[in-house]
Amino acid sequence: MESQLPAEFIVNINHERCRKCKRCVINCSFSAIEFKDKVTANNRQCVACHRCATFCPENAITIIHNPLDYKDGYNWSPEIRKNILKQAESGGIILTGMGNPRPYPIYWDHMLIDACQVTNPSIDPLREPMELRTYLGAKPEALEFEGDIDNISLKTELAPQVKLDIPIVFAAMSYGAISLNAHKALAMAAKRMGTLMNTGEGGLHEDLAGYTDRIIVQVASGRFGVTSKYLNNSALVEIKIGQGAKPGIGGHLPGEKVGEDISKTRMIPVGTDALSPAPHHDIYSIEDLSQLIYAIKETTDYKKPVSVKIAAVHNVAAIASGIVRAGADIVMIDGFRGGTGAAPMVIRDHVGIPIELALAAVDDRLRQEGIRNRASILVGGSIRQSADVVKAIALGADACVIGTASLIAMGCRVCQKCYTGNCAWGIATQKPELVRRLNPEVGADRLCNLLTAWGHEIQEVLGSLGINAIESLRGSRERLRGVGLSQETLDILGIKHAGIGQ
Repeated sequence: MESQLPAEFIVNINHERCRKCKRCVINCSFSAIEFKDKVTANNRQCVACHRCATFCPENAITIIHNPLDYKDGYNWSPEIRKNILKQAESGGIILTGMGNPRPYPIYWDHMLIDACQVTNPSIDPLREPMELRTYLGAKPEALEFEGDIDNISLKTELAPQVKLDIPIVFAAMSYGAISLNAHKALAMAAKRMGTLMNTGEGGLHEDLAGYTDRIIVQVASGRFGVTSKYLNNSALVEIKIGQGAKPGIGGHLPGEKVGEDISKTRMIPVGTDALSPAPHHDIYSIEDLSQLIYAIKETTDYKKPVSVKIAAVHNVAAIASGIVRAGADIVMIDGFRGGTGAAPMVIRDHVGIPIELALAAVDDRLRQEGIRNRASILVGGSIRQSADVVKAIALGADACVIGTASLIAMGCRVCQKCYTGNCAWGIATQKPELVRRLNPEVGADRLCNLLTAWGHEIQEVLGSLGINAIESLRGSRERLRGVGLSQETLDILGIKHAGIGQ
């Protein structure tokens, strides 16, 4: 069937500047550029990954959105018509990658942070020590000490804790969804910055053996690569129940991506589809979840915190309460803007709730029930900048999780074609000729620079708030104000409108 889909983008080539070096042809992994006596664009194939424009030595390439792809229409928008045409030609579910791009409210952008003036002096982070360190894991109700004043020691036995030097963790992204070089970059950056990376559900590659004290290993419904050794070679273990980009459904890594290396890591035959069921087939209640949590704790000799990851859905507060009561040390909540390598567009764009509202509801519920100390809260789902981290911690989070931001730092242009396996930047691909485009050392440097920059910015904000430790900010919603939000939204977030004082 001949496609009627118009080109979404137009590749403009300035032939007066082009020196015909063919670098753009070599770099395009979507066959959008050819060489026929001169560089020629096939606009229908362009996904706007910007690889060609970035590496053109003469800056002779520009990519623009096709202004004539569809006539404007509010109801029958260009996106709606594009999807109808796609399904009329394929008869299939529309797949997509990355996070939800639809214009739902972004509540982070409607919250403003307080600052000290006159009566409560601010702190200069360039002159005073500022503490970004935090610990993940269950905390005791109270601390007991023993001994006398000259020889005092802690009597209370603490649950296992994981120290973070910065309250930002790299999100779960499996080997298979992203390349081994991307995994290596994340692991190296996590070790250097004193934070964590997450294997996702794809198992732990043997090349990452030197980084296990900085790695979260994930147990998902497919149980890929899960062994006793895998669980113990970690900083903590995460049970994945749901994912923000695709709540309520499983995952699918096509067999063509399952080569020798991924086969060995995931412990599945070469060339077979890696199917993650929608539910864990041994979990249908909080009691079932508790059994798995304690099975993992037994396996790891109660030395590893166990986290449970859920998607932000309408009843997230009650679900989180049950998870904490089931014995989890950490609850990770993934908002509906969270990223993915592949998901049905209808799920990614229409299922779930924003992380800001879910976080506020969960923190409130756990405090009301008097169990907030029994679990740390990690949040993700489009944490885009250091300001989002500060606001999330003021709303009640212990630390934030970044996925898409870390990929962008490594070179991703958010073209949302991760599921094709043709990532031109060597990130979301398993093709050797593309994977080698990402140098793990360079990727790690870029990730460390990002976290270092965000760390400095967080310290600046803490200083303006007159506090010198990130843990002093946790749950301080009084330091936030809302703008342009309804009273009901403000009530859910637990913050006042801008202009209202103490």
